[in-house]
Amino acid sequence: MKSFYASCSAVMRGLDPMECYLAVVGNKEQPGSIVLAASPKLKKEFGIKSASSRLFNIPNDHRIHVVEAQMSTYLQISTELIKIFNKYAPMEDIHVYSVDESFIKVDGLKHIFGDTKTIAHMIKNEIFENFGLPCTIGIGPNMLMAKLALDLESKKAKNGIAEWTYEDVPTKLWPVSPLREMWGIGRRLEKRLNGMGIFSVGALAKYDLKLLEKEFGIMGNQLYHHAWGVDLSELGAPIIEGQISFGKGQILLRDYKEEHEIKIVILEMCEEVARRARASKKSGRTISLGIGYSDSDFGGGFHRSYTMEEATNVTMTIYQVCLKLFDKFYSGKNVRQITITLSNIVNDSNLQLNLFEPNKAKLHDLGYVVDKIRDKFGSASILRAVSFTEAGTSLKRSALVGGHKA
Repeated sequence: MKSFYASCSAVMRGLDPMECYLAVVGNKEQPGSIVLAASPKLKKEFGIKSASSRLFNIPNDHRIHVVEAQMSTYLQISTELIKIFNKYAPMEDIHVYSVDESFIKVDGLKHIFGDTKTIAHMIKNEIFENFGLPCTIGIGPNMLMAKLALDLESKKAKNGIAEWTYEDVPTKLWPVSPLREMWGIGRRLEKRLNGMGIFSVGALAKYDLKLLEKEFGIMGNQLYHHAWGVDLSELGAPIIEGQISFGKGQILLRDYKEEHEIKIVILEMCEEVARRARASKKSGRTISLGIGYSDSDFGGGFHRSYTMEEATNVTMTIYQVCLKLFDKFYSGKNVRQITITLSNIVNDSNLQLNLFEPNKAKLHDLGYVVDKIRDKFGSASILRAVSFTEAGTSLKRSALVGGHKA
């Protein structure tokens, strides 16, 4: 969907999503509130960007509409859009990637609706006729190619639709640089590839496969084949094997200056990360902590990881590792952003019992019991005592949807 939150808010106000100047923020009363979405014209003419601009960056211009997020409404609209997709494909062939992106497998539907571009136009038109929302569509022989066509071409195309085939790989995919523009490659992976002299997808495609496998293991094999447009994963599978992780990032509503307050938020976030892992019956060996300093201290921060011998999804185990990383690398500045990630994932059934840690299994099982209570009675039904302090954020955030006002 084209600037989904902004487009929904525009239509709800009788505005044209493609012509109006509109920004969606989390809280209009907080000058530092992040811009969650900006209409295309606001992005283009005022340089306001989603997820990086803040409320105080928006010019005082009478043409600009600043509205608060209505997450429940956005989710309801997203659900209605899925119903439209379901007219063209069975639910098992629809993968909801995010609130504003889905993959639809249309194999075998040509004799019913026409070729892939015809189906794309039908879906695009029906979304606009029913909701007044603009959308873009990427078409490809697999998830990877469809996503690349969407991100790299259809968003710039006049009709909002682009189709990539394997024949397009040398001319459309290989010139892509920097590497992070390719779906599945983040900044850290890009940095490692750059260190190997790989700065474009074409260079990745022509790199020695054995050297990539030596450096990255199975992920090196997948990176190589993705550079050729080859993706054999099933609909909805992670784009890179081994990239599954469970994480949480939070931009704090104020500067946190005291260490004990920062550690309270870290504990709350460890609880949520562990809960997400348990919900998928997974555990992880690598724990990462990221701390972003306030602009009042000229920004900066650190991101460090620690890998344990045994995987875990126990809150306090993750927390203790985060504390060690925090105590080692924290420089005493004001904190405004915290991220915690659990990666190097394995199935939770691989839990190893240790005679010298009799409480390990109890803590493991206790986590699942608490999760069941929260699932039934709400996230705020059981909270740690620290969440009721001034520094705690979980109690306030439990009333939000997607971290924002409903």
